Amino acid sequence: MLVQLLTHTPDPEQVVASAARLCYSAASIDQLQEKSRADSETLIGKILDLGHLSVLEHASFTFGVEGISRACSHQLVRHRLASYSQQSQRYVALKERFAAVTPPSLAAKPELLERYEALLEEIHGVYRQFMEAGVPAEDARFVLPNAAATKIVLTMNGRELLHFFNLRCCRRAQWEIRALAKEMLRLVRQTAPGLFAKAGPGCLQGACPEGPMTCGQMAEVRREYADL
Repeated sequence: MLVQLLTHTPDPEQVVASAARLCYSAASIDQLQEKSRADSETLIGKILDLGHLSVLEHASFTFGVEGISRACSHQLVRHRLASYSQQSQRYVALKERFAAVTPPSLAAKPELLERYEALLEEIHGVYRQFMEAGVPAEDARFVLPNAAATKIVLTMNGRELLHFFNLRCCRRAQWEIRALAKEMLRLVRQTAPGLFAKAGPGCLQGACPEGPMTCGQMAEVRREYADL
């Protein structure tokens, strides 16, 4: 998996702080800009504590992601307050053996891993036969598995990112999208630490939201994200 932060709103914390101050001030936007620069860190901490999260929607972050499975991307696009551009299996024909993601649970068992690899090889052979027989890629792709790797560019605003991290950094999230979310969080913390210093799974700021389904490792999870 390769995750890159391609671009983001210039000075995202300043934009968020200015928007927050605008809601409570009669001053001009230029005046608010200057004032927000002086105390943006304090103000951002306050609005996050108050849950005044709409102002985070003015900052956006665009990521490039390679090497995740179609199973992972199907989960990712359920986060609807985002924009996605994904490599098409309709227009991109796979002339070589398609890249695939291997779950750790299979990789740890050699006999199962061997069967898994053999099945992927067989699937690609069938796919290639269909293509050679003149079946269009948009139909040949029907045999491709969830394991097939994909590439995607995605954009989320700051508020949606907080929600995404809250759900997908949780240890009860599926392992692949959890790894993706954690890497995305690491990248935005470098760019906008004031906005994302406390971001992560729900148990970082209070009781585990999973109730009886908790992983039971809250202290370990908090250490993990404190050191991210």
